[in-house]
Amino acid sequence: MHKIYIFLFICLVACVGCELHLKPNDANGEDQQVSLHRYDRVQSLFLTTGDFSALQQMNLDYPMQTRTLIEDVLKLGRVNDPDINNKFLNFYQDTVLQSLINEVEQQYANVDDINSSLQNSFAKMMDYLPNMPLPMVYSQIGALDQSIVVGNNTVGISLDKYLGSEYPLYKTYYPENQRRLMKRDMIVPDCLVFYLLSLYPIPDDGMLRQLTCDLHIGKIQWLVNKAVGRKVFRTQYVEQANKYIRHHKGLSYEKLLLMARLP
Repeated sequence: MHKIYIFLFICLVACVGCELHLKPNDANGEDQQVSLHRYDRVQSLFLTTGDFSALQQMNLDYPMQTRTLIEDVLKLGRVNDPDINNKFLNFYQDTVLQSLINEVEQQYANVDDINSSLQNSFAKMMDYLPNMPLPMVYSQIGALDQSIVVGNNTVGISLDKYLGSEYPLYKTYYPENQRRLMKRDMIVPDCLVFYLLSLYPIPDDGMLRQLTCDLHIGKIQWLVNKAVGRKVFRTQYVEQANKYIRHHKGLSYEKLLLMARLP
């Protein structure tokens, strides 16, 4: 099949025919709430049937998401290239990618739990960081490429990277320590971590960049643990952030994230 890019967490954070018309967002979202826009469903319809109306909906309802997927994630060319639609369709005709699409359709037929977690976690994060803009969050089907794509106040979640640690295909390409993170209950924590990293990027600290990177990610992961209400991330740097905030109770979370390092 086409080349599969192994997702490495630290690398990504250190360096995005019929009349059927699927709703862009399945959930009845309200103002100041985040819920999952099901771009993957329109994408899946086009990639499995070649339905031109689905392609039109992708381009009309999700132009930025389609451009990001084609140009930045899959790197198939420019979205306005004359043959890009055929190239895009043909890319996903690989049997492995078709099986991924089918698996995503089955596992994520219902995303009520994800929407509930997104809404609750982002509501808490807004309490912690009142100036944080709410992103548009959408789901897509990549090609076992990037798990999360962030840009222009949007967060794209590649559901094909969250099919469970025991998903047979993963065992061919990923070590066990990566596979145990490729599961449904990591979607919201990953979404929050990468979105916060886009708002509060890793400070440039010269020779100590790796330590600065680890500490900065630890602070963000600690805050995400707090927002989702469980200890998803457990590292020495998360614990260091936890100890620091316990001894500096008056420190705002925004100031914590803006600090280059913990004194």
